[in-house]
Amino acid sequence: MITRYALFEGQVHPGQNAAFREAVLTEILPKWKAFPGALAVRVTFAESRDDGAPEFPMILAISYPDLASVDAALASPVRSEARAATESVLARFFTGRIHHHVTTAHDFELA
Repeated sequence: MITRYALFEGQVHPGQNAAFREAVLTEILPKWKAFPGALAVRVTFAESRDDGAPEFPMILAISYPDLASVDAALASPVRSEARAATESVLARFFTGRIHHHVTTAHDFELA
């Protein structure tokens, strides 16, 4: 399985955590769920971090069956819709940058 992560590095504007999370889930998540070929979408919001660690208020993970599916999703019209929704939310609530990482996942079930 291939997972494409979006790491939101920066800060949510002071006092705006709840509004930021609500906007992500209502305005952007439906777009992320619409990516063709996506198997799963996971949105994680930070609760704490180690002292001195960079701040990532949100990490997005979208899993796909293979790299061709990632490429197809990124070439689809949904990507521009998702980008516009993301930019709208970030402009209101977030200061920072987003960087993406594509990984090969290996899951190991615990007994």
